[in-house]
Amino acid sequence: MTPFTEKVIAIIRSIPEGKVMTYGGVARAAGSPRAARQVVRILHSMSRKYKLPWHRVINAQGRIALGIDESGAMQKLYLLGEGVLFDDNEIIDLEVFGFQPAEEDYLFPPLE
Repeated sequence: MTPFTEKVIAIIRSIPEGKVMTYGGVARAAGSPRAARQVVRILHSMSRKYKLPWHRVINAQGRIALGIDESGAMQKLYLLGEGVLFDDNEIIDLEVFGFQPAEEDYLFPPLE
């Protein structure tokens, strides 16, 4: 596993209940600001294995990036259950619910 992947996993694990981060925000915090798509791939392939709170990662517009299918509806329900609110246009206010981790928030032992 690459150091970037380990950092992404640690950062996503550090997002507290009731907060969200964007794919780009996770990539920036992991040291590669242009790697938002890589964050998507990591979430897709490793969420179950590492029990990641995948539902707390959204797009840069404050929207759920998944379609209106079952996964998108599930993500919205999880976020609502944690107190994250959506406006009438299905947008999350990143000023209110956005999370900006400090480095010490996601320094965990290496993954196995």
